[in-house]
Amino acid sequence: MGGPGGARGLRASMARVVLQKVVLAQKLAQFSERWSPKVVGDVGDFQVKLAKLEGEFIWHAHPAEDELFLVIAGRLTIELRDGAVELLPGEFLIVPRGVEHRPVAHGECSVLLFEPASTLNTGDARGARTVERLERL
Repeated sequence: MGGPGGARGLRASMARVVLQKVVLAQKLAQFSERWSPKVVGDVGDFQVKLAKLEGEFIWHAHPAEDELFLVIAGRLTIELRDGAVELLPGEFLIVPRGVEHRPVAHGECSVLLFEPASTLNTGDARGARTVERLERL
């Protein structure tokens, strides 16, 4: 059943995996840069990222990736070409692939992002704010 070792082999290999909880406040305390996401976990081909935001970002879209913004602290507006969505702590928004948007943070804002590992922070609008290689915390 399921190859050599079966369920017993799977349990044995899982026992060697070290699971560690992630404390968001501790991770957020490790950096101060704005608009520079940090990777704090991986879920298959997706990454869990933390970022501190302040002020306006650039208009951009992600042609091939959906993007989830979860506000941890502060207030964030996701501007869309046909409106805007206000997010408070504990609220999230999924921006579907291809939708042009611009995050605007009112004061300092901390967010958790959940998106494919291939997602570039500036999407199709590469420039000075593009972070090519994300730091892992």
